[in-house]
Amino acid sequence: MVTEIHGWVRVPKPLQKLKGKGTPPRAELLLRLSLQSNPEALCLVRATVQRATEVVPFPEAQSRAIVRSVDEALANIIRHAYKSQRGLPIEVSCWRLPPDPLSRKPGGGLEILLSDSGPPVDLAKLRGRSLEEIRPGGLGLHFMKQSMDVVEFRRKNGKNLLRMVKYLAPSKPEEKPQGD
Repeated sequence: MVTEIHGWVRVPKPLQKLKGKGTPPRAELLLRLSLQSNPEALCLVRATVQRATEVVPFPEAQSRAIVRSVDEALANIIRHAYKSQRGLPIEVSCWRLPPDPLSRKPGGGLEILLSDSGPPVDLAKLRGRSLEEIRPGGLGLHFMKQSMDVVEFRRKNGKNLLRMVKYLAPSKPEEKPQGD
């Protein structure tokens, strides 16, 4: 079920309830990229987002999942919002979320905001195809929802905004050997 919270349209993860929170005031901008719709530029964005996930720092598997989510989202912008037309603007921003002792996710994390100037997203079409269908394509939204803790869509000032957040798991105290 797609819901709207504070102007953001949220695509919830299956069997999870997520609370809508914006960027904390102390979030740190790690990078802002302005690029044009061009599939050949995606390798540059993947490498840059990969480095941002290492700065936060995420474990390697989560880092790969975040990069894949951003890559899928950008490919969708190029393919669907811009109908594969080259040279149209896309913005990518990555924010480091600080640890928040009052949050249920105290480890901090990474917020990624993608912006495009394509036509408004049709929320009724924001559904990946059935996982039972065996064919290529249509799984990008499934990957994003599975990999990220928050996936939200919004239209503001003539732009489509996609906000994705991945929280770091709180660090566990070191285990001390038992015995002697």
